[in-house]
Amino acid sequence: MINHPAFIFIIGSLLIPLLRGKIKQIYILSLPILAFFVILQLPEGIPWTHKFMGYEISMRVDKLSLCFSYIFVIMAFLASLFAINVREDGQHVAAFIYAGSSLGVVFAGDLISLFIFWELMSISSIFLILYRKTKQAIAASFRYLLLHTFGGSCLLLGICIYLTQHPATFGQIGLNGIASILILIGFLLNAAAPPLHAWLPDAYPESTPSGGVFLSTYTTKTAVYTLIRAFPGVEILLWVGILMAIYGILFAILENDMRRILAYSIINQVGFMIAGIGIGTPLALNGSTAHAFCHILYKGLLWMSAGSVLFITGLSKCTELGGLYKSMPLTLCFCLIGAASISAFPLFSGFISKSMIISAAAEEHLTLAWLLLQMASAGVFLHAGIKFPYFVFFAKEKGVKARDPPLNMLIAMGLTAFLCVFFGVFPGVLYNILPYNVEYVPYTPDHVISTLQLLLFSALAFFILLPYLQRKDTITLDVDWFYRKAAPYFLWFCEKPLQDFATFLDRESRRIGRAFLWFSSNPLNAIRIMKSMLHLMLVDTDNEIEVKIKLEKYKLKHLKEHEYIGISVGILAIIIILVLYLLTIIL
Repeated sequence: MINHPAFIFIIGSLLIPLLRGKIKQIYILSLPILAFFVILQLPEGIPWTHKFMGYEISMRVDKLSLCFSYIFVIMAFLASLFAINVREDGQHVAAFIYAGSSLGVVFAGDLISLFIFWELMSISSIFLILYRKTKQAIAASFRYLLLHTFGGSCLLLGICIYLTQHPATFGQIGLNGIASILILIGFLLNAAAPPLHAWLPDAYPESTPSGGVFLSTYTTKTAVYTLIRAFPGVEILLWVGILMAIYGILFAILENDMRRILAYSIINQVGFMIAGIGIGTPLALNGSTAHAFCHILYKGLLWMSAGSVLFITGLSKCTELGGLYKSMPLTLCFCLIGAASISAFPLFSGFISKSMIISAAAEEHLTLAWLLLQMASAGVFLHAGIKFPYFVFFAKEKGVKARDPPLNMLIAMGLTAFLCVFFGVFPGVLYNILPYNVEYVPYTPDHVISTLQLLLFSALAFFILLPYLQRKDTITLDVDWFYRKAAPYFLWFCEKPLQDFATFLDRESRRIGRAFLWFSSNPLNAIRIMKSMLHLMLVDTDNEIEVKIKLEKYKLKHLKEHEYIGISVGILAIIIILVLYLLTIIL
């Protein structure tokens, strides 16, 4: 367990509050580097196992887990460099526990350790939202916690049911019963699949400027990893992915907040990955893995540029920004590289990964899926490739005073931008670490020309429709509107009708209990009293007051005149239980 890279982050993060100044900064940057070298030394297979409550806990290392671990650690270094000047130690601790638990998920060889790291990942990520310290951030983090608690509960229940019939090994599960359905729901919630997606555009934009970079890296991509591992080739994932790809575009186009645009863009991009998982061929699974790798880089770069704007100006809405190309030229350059990468321009990383998924759909003759993925690909350039940079940097100047961010942020963006270009120019470096052998060639004349035509068409459509795309200070309503509206009514139901019903049950149960005690203390006299009461109610009903007086007299008379036969409550309960037991045996 010592050589597990997850614990380098998790345990190492606990020492951060004890350090100060430059030593702390060097220490923070050294942890990802150390973890990377540990990963390079890991032998493929099962480095260690451990018995826990009759189950085998293990660490698994293969090409799939290694590919995800490489990019997770690389991004941990780049995001830490971006956040190195953050003063709150808690942010650094939460970010490293978050990164470490994500690595724990990637190397989990069993469902038990996977769930533990999964929940630790959810809990630690909340603090990257809370440290924004605004009312909106606190409310968003609470909703984030509620939804991830639901997803974690589904995952736990599914694992518990699954373990009754299968070993704890985490591998291909497939869709074959209630356990697999619950596990799939738990994974899809973290992947932000509609209608379980609203937590992402709700919470991520409320995070700290540097926290958003970490958040964009881990949660949804660990979900992609688990889906590749457990549900490859499950057809429903193809259509879930296509729905996500289109859904994310539509809401990103409508959105006014720049970080909410990027949040919906995550849903769009993860949709491509999940669609590839649904196709399930080696080319498609390689494409999903490669696209997750590239997406972490260019989406992290876009969140860094947006975080830089937020850090410098304190503003996030497109209606409040514009004309920043003059005052933030370096941030603009890095943003444009991220925009070109996410739009799949040739020579940028998105081009060599997204096309693998679309080509896999074409090879499997999934014509409708191929067409929808092509449309979604064109839409990416429309919202993330043009809209985000245009309205933030090129739209009409609003008089916002700005400058490029501090040097550490610029270096982090510069290194990330370099990697976006590097993998776009040298795709073989990435292809060599993918889980399956790659025979795909992205740079064919037909592919390059068709991609450029699609991108130019999207650009033309944007500028033709620009008068209709001008941003207004509006709030976009998503499916979370339904549960936000329903929540006050649910609370009212719990506080009023449900509480009144509980009070009624409590009152009546007490009355029944008192009647049972009265009857069991002297059953024979109780029967005589009830007989007399029934006689009076049926025969002498003319005068209600006289009836009540006579009833009280009959009670006293029978209690005094007749022999007291005491039967304890315990004995009576035992007799009733024995009778019921005998009935069950007979029947």
